[in-house]
Amino acid sequence: MSEFVKPFNNDPFVGNLSTPVTTSTATKLYLGNLPIYRKGLSPLMRGLEVGMAHGYFLIGPFYILGPLRNSPNALLVGLFSAYGLIIILTLALTIYGLASFQDNSTGSNLESSKGWRSFTSGFTVGALGGASVAYVLLNNVSFFA
Repeated sequence: MSEFVKPFNNDPFVGNLSTPVTTSTATKLYLGNLPIYRKGLSPLMRGLEVGMAHGYFLIGPFYILGPLRNSPNALLVGLFSAYGLIIILTLALTIYGLASFQDNSTGSNLESSKGWRSFTSGFTVGALGGASVAYVLLNNVSFFA
């Protein structure tokens, strides 16, 4: 086991272990293609893409596992529950941005107050849109089957 797990870059003072999974080329390629790390995207587009992915899968647990899962309005309640969680997540992103980026700079990178506000706006629009698309698809699943 010691030949597979060793300190990252052979530095025992780093709190990260280098394993075949964490340092493989496939893992680095996968993580590099996530929207938060992909080069050439504006903060708004990063937020939009992250929001669409999260909004799309948020409706499912509320619809399938919610307290009204056996009622005829379960899907609509799941949509509104997802909307509520998206608003809570937007507030959390806003509070994080206000606490972390107090520079008031006009930079367009994600690590500035303007960039983080743009990311948060994109996340909100993308998540609300993703949840709405999931609702429309689930509501019309008989049409697609």
